[in-house]
Amino acid sequence: MKKSVLGVMVAIVLVMAWSIGRVQGQGKGKVIFAESAQANFQPMGNMKGVSGATIWGDMSKGAHGTFTKFDPGFDAGMHTHTNDVSIVVIKGAYLYKDEAGEKRVGPGDYLRVPGGHKHWSGGDKTEGALFYEESPGKFDSIPAK
Repeated sequence: MKKSVLGVMVAIVLVMAWSIGRVQGQGKGKVIFAESAQANFQPMGNMKGVSGATIWGDMSKGAHGTFTKFDPGFDAGMHTHTNDVSIVVIKGAYLYKDEAGEKRVGPGDYLRVPGGHKHWSGGDKTEGALFYEESPGKFDSIPAK
């Protein structure tokens, strides 16, 4: 148990350190620190069941880092994104499905979805999901045909 908790913490620290390195280019050399527990979550556009708290950038205009929450049982349906999206789950589980199968992305786990890749995503039915999301461009969700 202690080894798995340590592994999760190491994974989170490594991804956050990598993100801070990327962010420094975005924030003109400023160190950025954010606590998900203290973040000011706001509804994300017309996506019912999703809220976000911007850490850096502007997801409606370009590159960004955001804490995102999926309500329990949230279903995004099949869709794509124009830009790559990378996530690290903090709490709960981000559910992911594509032609290769299903994944339950849990705390400390990392997932990168390439831009244009058709997939389904959602939140765990009991806990939902809290995750850090980062993209080099504007966020969008394009319903799949």
